[in-house]
Amino acid sequence: MNTTIKNENGRQTVYFEGRLDTAAAPQANIDVQPVMDNTESDIILDCSQLQYISSSGLRIFLSILKNAKSKGHHVYIRGINADITKVFKMTGFFNLFEFLEG
Repeated sequence: MNTTIKNENGRQTVYFEGRLDTAAAPQANIDVQPVMDNTESDIILDCSQLQYISSSGLRIFLSILKNAKSKGHHVYIRGINADITKVFKMTGFFNLFEFLEG
């Protein structure tokens, strides 16, 4: 699992690559800490290279969302595949997030 954060177009973009499963979640949680500390911009979670997400990964996404909303920011998800879309719909997460094309 690789996590990369870039500042793009006035937003912080987090790129997830690989499997965000229970084994990868502790390191991913550390890797996204700069996004949690963000007080100035909206956040994009780019999942175009994310192959799988477990409940541990979903908790990270939810933490990012709650943190951003408490600061008046939006969290957008882009590039999720069909399997991850199913997980988001089954868990109700699909209704929590805003999605971008591409």
